[in-house]
Parts: sequence; C-alpha cells; structure tokens
Amino acid sequence: MEQSEPLIYQGQFGDFTITEGDRLGVKVYRGGLGVAAVCMALATGLLLWQGEAAAGAVTVLYACFCAAFAVSLLTIHIYMKALHRVLQLFWLIGVASSVWFAAAYAEPLALVLYRHPAAFWGVGFVFAALVGLFFKEAVCFDRLETKFLTPLVPALILGHMAGLWPAIVEQYLLVAIAALMVIFALRKVFQPIPPDIGDKSVFEHLAQQ
Repeated sequence: MEQSEPLIYQGQFGDFTITEGDRLGVKVYRGGLGVAAVCMALATGLLLWQGEAAAGAVTVLYACFCAAFAVSLLTIHIYMKALHRVLQLFWLIGVASSVWFAAAYAEPLALVLYRHPAAFWGVGFVFAALVGLFFKEAVCFDRLETKFLTPLVPALILGHMAGLWPAIVEQYLLVAIAALMVIFALRKVFQPIPPDIGDKSVFEHLAQQ
C-alpha cells in the first residue's frame, strides 16, 4: 500500500518529497511508543500481581520505558520546534530526578515514588512530556484513546501526590492508562506513515524564519 503512494506531496509552502529516511524515522518513533507501552503494561501487571515485591523489576521496566520514550521524543514530528524542545527538556529533568532519587534511597525507585509522592515534583516531568505527546496525537489525529490518556495520567500522578486516591482507585487508573497506551501503540502500527511525517514544507519554511 505504501509503495503506491505518490513520492511528491503538495504542502502549504510548496511540494515536498517523503524519503525512505522519513519513513524509517516514523517507524522508529512508533517502535519507541510500542516498547514504552509494553513496559508500562508489564510494570502494571507485576504491581497488581506481586505488589511491593515487584518494585525492583518495575524500576528496571521504568528505565526501559524512559529509554524507549526518549527515542520517540527524538523522532516525533512537531511543527513548533520550541514545544518539541520543551518536551525533551521535561524528559531530561524527569530522568535526572529519577537517577537522583534512585541514588539517594536504598530501596527501588518504584517504592520511593510510592512512599514519597513528593518525588514526583521531579520525576513527574517524564510523564508531563508523555502527556504532551498524547495531547499532540489527540489534536493531530483525533485519537480517542489519547483524549482519555491526556487527563488520566496527570489525574493519577497529581492525585497520588495529594493523597487523594485510595489504593484501589490508583490501581484502576494505572490499568486504564496501561491498556490505553497499548491500544494507542497498536493503532499507530496500522496508521499510514505520511500523516506522522506531516507537511515537510512547513518545517522548511519555519527553519528559514
């Protein structure tokens, strides 16, 4: 199907060509999302199955999630370069905070975040970047699952920080987020590639400004 698509597209500021490199970038972006979604699903399953005993494994999965998410943030196409840089900066702050808390406490990071909700003032920036990505996908592609993910992620984290949710509510929210992330990643696999690349003439025009 993709081979039958035209090589030249009409953009807002002129014609542009989608190269194999562009297509590869989109596949890498989607691959990063897929790995991140699998890590989230596995971590959620382990927490529900083993509770605090799974904290070590969940911490490892969180590290893999952050790495995969970084790949997606590097390869995502966003017209506003400043917004793109802000999302990457949020990821960097969140990961740096995660490393600091992991080094400062003897227990696994997952337990630190559960027992010390204030740690999310730093680590939460990773998830703020994730919400930014979900919001971008919701606006650009009108995806139903990202419309739910955009408020659910901050609801879980901010609710945990404020001590608002009982454990059972947090579990339901976590399951919903993990399930919707998997659905989102799977649907991205079957989405045509050109829309994820966007209008390259806009990128070229903005680069000249």
